[in-house]
Amino acid sequence: MAGEGDVKLLGTVVSPFAVRVRMALHLKGVSYEYLEQDLFDKGELLLASNPVHKKVPVLIHAGRPVCESLAIVEYVDEVWAGAASLLPADPYGRAVARFWAAYLDDKLFPAWIGILRAATEEDRAEKLDAALAVVEPMEDALVQCSGGKDYFAGDSVGYLDIALGCNLFWFEALHEMFGVTVIDAGRTPCLATWAERFVETEAAKKAAPPMKSMVDYAGKLRSMWAAAAAAAK
Repeated sequence: MAGEGDVKLLGTVVSPFAVRVRMALHLKGVSYEYLEQDLFDKGELLLASNPVHKKVPVLIHAGRPVCESLAIVEYVDEVWAGAASLLPADPYGRAVARFWAAYLDDKLFPAWIGILRAATEEDRAEKLDAALAVVEPMEDALVQCSGGKDYFAGDSVGYLDIALGCNLFWFEALHEMFGVTVIDAGRTPCLATWAERFVETEAAKKAAPPMKSMVDYAGKLRSMWAAAAAAAK
């Protein structure tokens, strides 16, 4: 495929942002080498490829690194333009999709991390309420962007679908660990139906992290946070 060349992806199997890029690469039909990174002991390649943030994902294409998952998805969409576009064709549609994708990273990711980080049931219930409030506007966004079709992008999975969809696996993990439901069918029925449909797509199945890996990683994070809180007292 034109523009393919040598493609590597630095990520962790549990990172929703790396999952996002993996789904984009799959949708565009791009072959790549996946290199798992240890974020508790960061290697030289990651530090050299992303010296500013020192985090995953990083796409290395023809020796040049591209950082930040949304930027990577747009890069992939433009470089491998021969496959179906992930972003809408019209400028307004692209602007709307980018707005909501930024909203998800700015608001939704911290909201569900708050649920994971909560030390008490009371605190977790408060964090869940906050997350549900963040999720609610996505119901109207889905109706607006989809035009009544199956996905935010219409008939097929696109940019905003994977921007939100990469979080769904962690929502399942939070339900497994704490019994919470982040996308509530009673409050956001269209979004709940979309989520059920999305996780059954080939792109989602190809990139889905193992539940055990997410639960184990969550345990490490919670132990680290608890130790830091105890040290601060």
